[in-house]
Amino acid sequence: MPHILLIDDDALLRDTLHQLLALDGHQVTEAADGHLGLERLLKGQRFDLVITDMLMPAMDGAQVITEVRRRWPQLPVIAISGGRRAISPQFNLDTAQLVGATCMLGKPFGRAALQQAVRTALGG
Repeated sequence: MPHILLIDDDALLRDTLHQLLALDGHQVTEAADGHLGLERLLKGQRFDLVITDMLMPAMDGAQVITEVRRRWPQLPVIAISGGRRAISPQFNLDTAQLVGATCMLGKPFGRAALQQAVRTALGG
């Protein structure tokens, strides 16, 4: 069963994604921000995939992806973003791709898109 680290500062979205991923048989560990997500990775727990929001306070998704690529270059990362007033979701997803995200999903997205991104990121 793949173990997924889910990093997002939106508790409601994090809970929803956790439930959807669990329904598909994935083990999910949550982190409310980039710092907590990296802390979980640094503790040595094995993850098969990281899903990170791009816009978060303190440490954004681009910083998370950059650190993951530096320390765990083979670990796949899915970047998600809904944008913000002056920043489009596509800008954030393009940034994610530039820093090494495996897959990108623009919010809102449905269960089928999430399932496809997870399959793609995990190499299936």
